[in-house]
Amino acid sequence: MFPSADRTGNHPWPAEAYPDRLAPIIRSGDDGPEIVQARWGMPTPPQYLPASGRDSGVTNIRNTSSPHWRRWIAPAHRCLVPIEAFSEPGKDRKPVWFEPARGEPMMFAGIEVRGWTSIRKVRDGETTDDLFGFLTCPPNAEVGAVHPKAMPVILRADEWQTWMSAPWDVAKMLQRPLPDGTLRILE
Repeated sequence: MFPSADRTGNHPWPAEAYPDRLAPIIRSGDDGPEIVQARWGMPTPPQYLPASGRDSGVTNIRNTSSPHWRRWIAPAHRCLVPIEAFSEPGKDRKPVWFEPARGEPMMFAGIEVRGWTSIRKVRDGETTDDLFGFLTCPPNAEVGAVHPKAMPVILRADEWQTWMSAPWDVAKMLQRPLPDGTLRILE
């Protein structure tokens, strides 16, 4: 599953991705998979928006049975987020980085929405953006030792196509931690 079109506009990929910033995702396009830049942070459920209406976005999605997320779990809204490593906050709040133990390619299981209008930053006013977030699940042993609450849903190469195209009753089975021993702390 490789993108047939690069729609990033020759923008360099960021070395690190942060919430509310652009990052590359692979999504379904009119002519097959395409790679684009999207803003990290899906729309916040309305009941959690502040009175100002500013929506800082939701970066991680765990409860896919929520009515707010159900509208975006179909294949048309699924995406892959390419990663080489990811971090979780350690005990001292400094990031602890994880990478695949055997160097295999991995991607986060994401969902995306195109052309969402909201106020992300008051100084920018209303903007219309393509947005994404990724699913989380309970942690495996390596991540759980640092962050016992959750970890991103990480897909291996043989799962990418299933995530992007399978019916939800099949794709939802991928919302689970990687097996213990498949990640290591990046020194």
